[in-house]
Amino acid sequence: MISVDWTLGLQFLNFIILLLILNKLLYKPLSKIMAQRREKIEGSYARAKELETGIDEKMRLYQQQLNDAKIFANEERSQLRKGAIEVEAALLSEAHKKATARLQMIKAQVAGEAEDARKILQSEARSLAGQIATKILGRELA
Repeated sequence: MISVDWTLGLQFLNFIILLLILNKLLYKPLSKIMAQRREKIEGSYARAKELETGIDEKMRLYQQQLNDAKIFANEERSQLRKGAIEVEAALLSEAHKKATARLQMIKAQVAGEAEDARKILQSEARSLAGQIATKILGRELA
């Protein structure tokens, strides 16, 4: 059975002394280390949040620059296409004009040659007709 005597007070005093020694040697250093760790973790967490915010901002800026570059490239491509279409139209128009002029020149040349051939054929036809008539009639025509 438990008896209440002076040993109980001694045990209580021994417990208090043990608490003081453990507090000084174990609990205070341990709580100090845990507080330092907590501060370090919170600092790392805050730094990670700052980095994440910075990364998000940089990604947003990158996306904006990428979109601006795409818009600029599309406008540039559109202007180049428009310029190419204008150049193509001018070249085709010039080629069409040259072809039309060449065709007119060839038509005029062919018409001139046909007229010359017609005149030559008419004079030769008259000459042949005269020869044929002379042979058929057996005398010269006047």
